[in-house]
Amino acid sequence: MFLLLIDFLTQFDPRFLVFNYLTLRALMAMLIALLGSLLLGRLFITKLQQYQIGQIVRNDGPKSHLKKTGTPTMGGIIILFSFIGSSLIWGDWDNIYLWIIMFSATIFGVIGFADDYLKIKRKSAHGLSSKQKYLAQSLATILISVWLVSNAKNPVDTQLLIPFFKDWNISLGLLGMGILSYFVIVGSSNAVNLTDGLDGLAIMPVILISAALAIFAYISGHYNFSDYLYMPFIPGSGEVFVICAALIGSGLGFLWFNTYPAEVFMGDVGSLSLGATLAVIAIIVRQEILLFIMGGVFVAETLSVIIQVAYYKCTQKRIFLMAPLHHHFEKRGLSEPKIIVRFWMITLILVLISLASIKIR
Repeated sequence: MFLLLIDFLTQFDPRFLVFNYLTLRALMAMLIALLGSLLLGRLFITKLQQYQIGQIVRNDGPKSHLKKTGTPTMGGIIILFSFIGSSLIWGDWDNIYLWIIMFSATIFGVIGFADDYLKIKRKSAHGLSSKQKYLAQSLATILISVWLVSNAKNPVDTQLLIPFFKDWNISLGLLGMGILSYFVIVGSSNAVNLTDGLDGLAIMPVILISAALAIFAYISGHYNFSDYLYMPFIPGSGEVFVICAALIGSGLGFLWFNTYPAEVFMGDVGSLSLGATLAVIAIIVRQEILLFIMGGVFVAETLSVIIQVAYYKCTQKRIFLMAPLHHHFEKRGLSEPKIIVRFWMITLILVLISLASIKIR
């Protein structure tokens, strides 16, 4: 939207062209999203407290979580409003990737909102049933996948890139690309959702991964940089750099209120939309495998639930004291802040390893 104003102002002073630069727009998008999150967050939390809209805590969870009952939830709305608002202000409306990402964040946010709303209405820890949630996620993902596939114009758009190797790519075709997109998006949205169980545990990995994807987007959208670093050139993907910056800013603003002890929880409206957004960005910049590596914490949390359920059905015994994995460590006596910071550190290490793939090719 701001680019339209810049085009108009440039007629009077060409110096306004500086606002066309990706780096400046990304910086401004991050700052606006950060300020929006901080300002909206305080107002939103006050309103939630006023209407007594709070978290319902499971009775079978760690006893330390019982004190969190009543803490305002659905804070993901703060992230979505500041993220989408800043992206639309500083993004290029002619770029198709902007609209795909905005649509993905919005539709998964709606699914999460419905789940959170039912929990509050029923005063229960159960919202949408697992079948209802999976069906809604699947329908949304199919729409997004079809949109992504229909936009595939270059060979790289339907290839699976193998990190750390220069010319090792797997051609998937349109159908294979659609199937891969489905599993990446559904898997990522659920993985972030499962991880969001401790104060600030999910949002910081989202911020770190967004920063890494921003770097990949900037490189893949710049012909000279991508050619020098032996990475595929993806026309238009540079705009994702601005969108990632807005996501980082909104996430940092939310973390101000979500850090331990949390004043607000993101709820499913935040976790489902953030997971899907990261997945769509990774698909656009063709870094699905690196998303799996960078999101190692999300993957571990998801696998712990799958393993726990499968093992219990077969043996009636549990491998973990409680799943997801962060609850297992709580049951072993580790303090919540220690678990959170260590998971952040693991994510940072995995992100740095993934960024090393830029030069190791």
